[in-house]
Amino acid sequence: MTLLITIFAAVYVTVKWYNRKDDTMLLGMLMFMYWGASIMWLVDAIFEYVELKSAYFTPAIEDMVNDAFLGLSVVALGLIIWVVRLLIVDPKGSVKKELKK
Repeated sequence: MTLLITIFAAVYVTVKWYNRKDDTMLLGMLMFMYWGASIMWLVDAIFEYVELKSAYFTPAIEDMVNDAFLGLSVVALGLIIWVVRLLIVDPKGSVKKELKK
């Protein structure tokens, strides 16, 4: 589940990044974080498959729920890092404008 969730997030952000008009939202960083997480989970899945063989395809419900929570947590953490960076860089000057008021 972690692999699927991060791949879906990576593909979605990649499409948004590719269709951008300008780069003020800094989607490149978010895209690379999600693709990096996807590669990490892919390597994990390969090693787990080598270890478990056919049992890899019949996980317990508890394992699937835990993996789903972990995948959603990874996506949420990536979004938090992206938002903090966006606020620090402030490409449109919105934060600076609000602080001057």
